[in-house]
Amino acid sequence: MLQHSMSLSPLPVRAAEVAETAAQYTGEADSERRLARPVVDAIRTAGFPGHFVARDHGGQGGDFSGFVDAVLAVAQECAAAAWCASLFASHARLAGYLPERGRQEVWSSGADAIICAGVVPSGTAEAVEGGWVLEGRWKFVSGIDFADWVLLFARDPGQARSALRVFAVPAADVQVDDTWFTVGMRGTGSRTAVLEKVFVPAHRTFLQTALLEGTAQEPAAHCHRVPFRLVNGLTMATPAVGAASGALSAWSRRMVDRTEVVMGRAVRVREKAGARFAVTRSSAEVDAAALLLRRIAATADSSGPWTTDLVVRSHRDHAVAADFARSAVDRLQRCTGAGGQEESSTVQRYWRDVNAATSHAALQFETAAGVYAGHVLGA
Repeated sequence: MLQHSMSLSPLPVRAAEVAETAAQYTGEADSERRLARPVVDAIRTAGFPGHFVARDHGGQGGDFSGFVDAVLAVAQECAAAAWCASLFASHARLAGYLPERGRQEVWSSGADAIICAGVVPSGTAEAVEGGWVLEGRWKFVSGIDFADWVLLFARDPGQARSALRVFAVPAADVQVDDTWFTVGMRGTGSRTAVLEKVFVPAHRTFLQTALLEGTAQEPAAHCHRVPFRLVNGLTMATPAVGAASGALSAWSRRMVDRTEVVMGRAVRVREKAGARFAVTRSSAEVDAAALLLRRIAATADSSGPWTTDLVVRSHRDHAVAADFARSAVDRLQRCTGAGGQEESSTVQRYWRDVNAATSHAALQFETAAGVYAGHVLGA
């Protein structure tokens, strides 16, 4: 069981109820390829969507340490639920960079609005009088079936080097194409958003540079002053690390009384050197990964300054934490035996989900290593 940080946020306590609910619907999440409605309701009630929303808009103005603790707790039962909870919170933080009028519209019905996002700039944006017209397809929008709003990234042709612009679109203006057929993280329902010439007023868009630099318009919460690259990896790495912890617990329960036949003799698995190595090494990797994520969160919660050294280190640590999580579950899965390959095996579900989550482009170690080494050693 992973230990909590010193955060005073109520979110980690409430997350325990989300985890309990999500655990009851893991099978349905896998088969239906999206979360069950009671799980989404639990995520909303716990306060994930409003965690990073400024208090002026009815949110909690929460910290990153509490966020990490809460996501880890949910992921120990269901990686897909934790992924969506993490994104609902993180995308609301992104919406905090909208102009004041846009923020008022997004949270007009409350800070618990569910905001999803299509961050790959695959659609087009055309500047028109009073705003923009969006058109195209944005893949991998997790939780979109339950969205109130969708943030979509597109290139701004009027900016140098086609800088990215972020647009807030009501879910009612978005069509959903069911394209999510995957090996892992099935329950995230990361389907495709489709827009056909949808008008977005100027007050519901902002340039990505404000997000990268942490320069939100007032009123803003502390989290909106933190550079995006310092904390972005937490959104994806934390569900993976929490799920690896869940895999470790499930594997340990399975192995306590399990026996195997070796050279005609029944042997308790827990007495085998391979099993002892697996549990020792994997538990250390999971703990180390969680410690790295909590250091990033503590750095973000500090008053700064957030130097380039810290940003690059965090970028590295997100990828290392993801690698530790994947390594841990791969090792555990190899030690489950034939029974561990059954679809009913809890460990194999965690294994699929962690491998899927850590394949995210933001968590690739080779990329992070290039950034870190380039900074330390010079390009």
